[in-house]
Amino acid sequence: VQLQASGGGLVQAGGSLRLSCAASGRTFSTSAMGWFRQAPGKEREFVASIRWSGGYTYYADPVKERFTISGDNAKNLVYLQMNSLKPEDTAVYYCAATSARYASSTIYRAIRGYDYWGQGTQVTVSS
Repeated sequence: VQLQASGGGLVQAGGSLRLSCAASGRTFSTSAMGWFRQAPGKEREFVASIRWSGGYTYYADPVKERFTISGDNAKNLVYLQMNSLKPEDTAVYYCAATSARYASSTIYRAIRGYDYWGQGTQVTVSS
Protein backbone atom coordinates (compact mmCIF):
# COMPACT_ATOMS: atom_id res chain seq x y z
CA VAL A 1 0.00 0.00 0.00
CA GLN A 2 1.34 3.41 -0.94
CA LEU A 3 0.10 6.85 -0.07
CA GLN A 4 1.08 9.68 -2.38
CA ALA A 5 0.62 13.21 -1.10
CA SER A 6 0.85 16.30 -3.25
CA GLY A 7 -0.11 19.96 -3.32
CA GLY A 8 2.40 21.46 -0.93
CA GLY A 9 4.33 24.60 -1.70
CA LEU A 10 5.23 28.12 -0.67
CA VAL A 11 2.43 30.57 0.07
CA GLN A 12 2.12 33.91 1.79
CA ALA A 13 0.30 34.27 5.08
CA GLY A 14 -3.43 34.47 4.48
CA GLY A 15 -3.21 32.36 1.36
CA SER A 16 -4.59 28.91 0.58
CA LEU A 17 -3.34 25.51 -0.48
CA ARG A 18 -5.05 22.23 -1.20
CA LEU A 19 -3.31 18.98 -0.38
CA SER A 20 -4.27 15.71 -2.01
CA CYS A 21 -3.47 12.13 -1.08
CA ALA A 22 -4.18 8.95 -2.99
CA ALA A 23 -3.82 5.42 -1.67
CA SER A 24 -2.78 2.71 -4.09
CA GLY A 25 -1.41 -0.78 -4.09
CA ARG A 26 -3.03 -3.99 -3.08
CA THR A 27 -6.76 -3.85 -2.82
CA PHE A 28 -7.83 -2.73 0.58
CA SER A 29 -10.55 -0.66 2.13
CA THR A 30 -9.73 2.24 4.38
CA SER A 31 -11.96 3.12 7.28
CA ALA A 32 -10.39 6.53 7.79
CA MET A 33 -7.74 8.82 6.37
CA GLY A 34 -6.06 11.75 7.94
CA TRP A 35 -3.40 14.42 7.87
CA PHE A 36 -0.60 15.02 10.32
CA ARG A 37 2.21 17.54 10.22
CA GLN A 38 5.70 17.93 11.60
CA ALA A 39 7.48 21.22 11.95
CA PRO A 40 11.28 21.41 12.33
CA GLY A 41 12.33 20.41 15.82
CA LYS A 42 8.82 19.39 16.80
CA GLU A 43 6.94 16.13 17.09
CA ARG A 44 4.49 15.00 14.48
CA GLU A 45 1.00 16.23 15.33
CA PHE A 46 -2.55 15.57 14.28
CA VAL A 47 -4.22 18.00 11.87
CA ALA A 48 -7.47 16.46 10.60
CA SER A 49 -9.08 13.14 9.80
CA ILE A 50 -12.20 11.71 8.26
CA ARG A 51 -14.06 8.50 9.01
CA TRP A 52 -15.84 7.21 5.97
CA SER A 53 -18.59 5.55 7.92
CA GLY A 54 -20.84 8.39 8.92
CA GLY A 55 -18.59 11.00 7.34
CA TYR A 56 -17.25 12.15 10.70
CA THR A 57 -14.47 14.71 10.58
CA TYR A 58 -12.04 15.70 13.30
CA TYR A 59 -9.77 18.72 13.53
CA ALA A 60 -6.98 19.91 15.74
CA ASP A 61 -7.89 23.14 17.52
CA PRO A 62 -5.26 25.30 15.74
CA VAL A 63 -6.77 24.54 12.32
CA LYS A 64 -10.48 24.53 13.08
CA GLU A 65 -12.46 26.98 10.93
CA ARG A 66 -9.49 27.29 8.55
CA PHE A 67 -8.88 23.77 7.23
CA THR A 68 -11.38 21.38 5.70
CA ILE A 69 -10.85 17.67 5.12
CA SER A 70 -12.82 15.81 2.48
CA GLY A 71 -12.41 12.81 0.29
CA ASP A 72 -13.71 9.95 -1.78
CA ASN A 73 -14.03 6.68 0.08
CA ALA A 74 -14.41 4.54 -3.03
CA LYS A 75 -11.23 5.94 -4.55
CA ASN A 76 -9.23 6.14 -1.30
CA LEU A 77 -8.63 9.83 -1.88
CA VAL A 78 -8.40 12.50 0.78
CA TYR A 79 -7.98 16.26 0.48
CA LEU A 80 -7.06 19.01 2.88
CA GLN A 81 -8.19 22.50 1.94
CA MET A 82 -6.13 24.97 3.93
CA ASN A 83 -7.28 28.59 4.07
CA SER A 84 -6.04 31.61 5.99
CA LEU A 85 -2.65 30.01 6.33
CA LYS A 86 -0.30 31.24 9.03
CA PRO A 87 3.49 30.98 9.34
CA GLU A 88 2.97 28.51 12.18
CA ASP A 89 1.31 26.14 9.71
CA THR A 90 4.71 25.62 8.10
CA ALA A 91 5.56 21.92 8.29
CA VAL A 92 5.84 18.71 6.36
CA TYR A 93 2.32 17.36 5.98
CA TYR A 94 1.79 13.60 5.98
CA CYS A 95 -1.31 11.73 4.94
CA ALA A 96 -2.23 8.54 6.71
CA ALA A 97 -4.75 5.77 6.36
CA THR A 98 -6.12 2.88 8.35
CA SER A 99 -8.36 -0.05 7.62
CA ALA A 100 -9.09 -0.65 11.28
CA ARG A 101 -12.38 0.32 12.86
CA TYR A 102 -12.19 1.75 16.33
CA ALA A 103 -14.92 2.19 18.87
CA SER A 104 -13.43 5.41 20.16
CA SER A 105 -13.13 8.51 18.00
CA THR A 106 -10.07 9.62 19.95
CA ILE A 107 -7.77 7.20 18.18
CA TYR A 108 -8.61 8.74 14.81
CA ARG A 109 -6.71 11.79 16.08
CA ALA A 110 -3.66 9.74 17.09
CA ILE A 111 -0.59 8.61 15.17
CA ARG A 112 -1.04 5.09 16.52
CA GLY A 113 -4.43 4.86 14.87
CA TYR A 114 -2.95 4.74 11.38
CA ASP A 115 -1.20 1.88 9.61
CA TYR A 116 -0.11 3.51 6.37
CA TRP A 117 1.77 6.74 5.81
CA GLY A 118 2.72 8.87 2.85
CA GLN A 119 6.09 10.45 2.24
CA GLY A 120 5.06 13.97 3.20
CA THR A 121 4.69 17.23 1.34
CA GLN A 122 6.27 20.49 2.42
CA VAL A 123 4.07 23.48 3.20
CA THR A 124 5.83 26.77 3.81
CA VAL A 125 3.94 29.89 4.80
CA SER A 126 5.86 33.16 4.64
CA SER A 127 4.98 36.15 6.78
